[in-house]
Amino acid sequence: SKGTKHRTRKRVGRGTGSGSGKTSGRGHKGLGSRSGASKKPGFEGGQMPLYRRVPKRGFTNARFRTEYTIINVRDLEAFDNGATVDLDSILAKGLTSLETKLLKVLGMGELTKKLTVRAQKFSKSAAEKIAAAGGEVVILDAKGADKANAEAPSEPEAKVEEAPAEETPEEDAPAEEEAPAEEAPAEEEAAEETPEEDAPAEEEAPAEEAPAEEEAADADDEAEDKEDGDSDA
Repeated sequence: SKGTKHRTRKRVGRGTGSGSGKTSGRGHKGLGSRSGASKKPGFEGGQMPLYRRVPKRGFTNARFRTEYTIINVRDLEAFDNGATVDLDSILAKGLTSLETKLLKVLGMGELTKKLTVRAQKFSKSAAEKIAAAGGEVVILDAKGADKANAEAPSEPEAKVEEAPAEETPEEDAPAEEEAPAEEAPAEEEAAEETPEEDAPAEEEAPAEEAPAEEEAADADDEAEDKEDGDSDA
């Protein structure tokens, strides 16, 4: 009847005038006429069923996909303004049935209340509608813990471990750069000082030799003068 959730039960075996009398829609003889008769889905009386006749190609992840308990934002209107919504509170109100312990919020319908929604997955439209109503979206991990808080401690530890590895080459680099810088001036000073010291020595040598030659010449002149004097005497 109109307004009910279930179809009206068909009454059988109530006379031939009803259209379902006598055999009650079961027909004559055969498996279907017996009590307790049942056939598995896809059974075609013994011939090769369709699902075995068609070729199988490609890949399906039906055995490995992640299943979620689904709810739409329109169903969240059942909560009071400012409430925190999670899987337990949704099941307590009977808004959906439990499929898995993972909750996914979809964006069908409208949301006017400010709610803090905690779930493992949100569709893009659902997150936008929750935020537009002034609410907050909290993404959980598979265990139901806050994903942001669970990831926060791991980041500093990674940086602390990587820091010494990065500093080691930086400390070695200046040592390599400083070594040639110190050696270069020493070589330049040695090169500059060597010609300066040699130059005066070469210049001074002729200066010292010149007086010695003059003295020798004077001595010869004096000796000659003495000889001349002695010869005159």
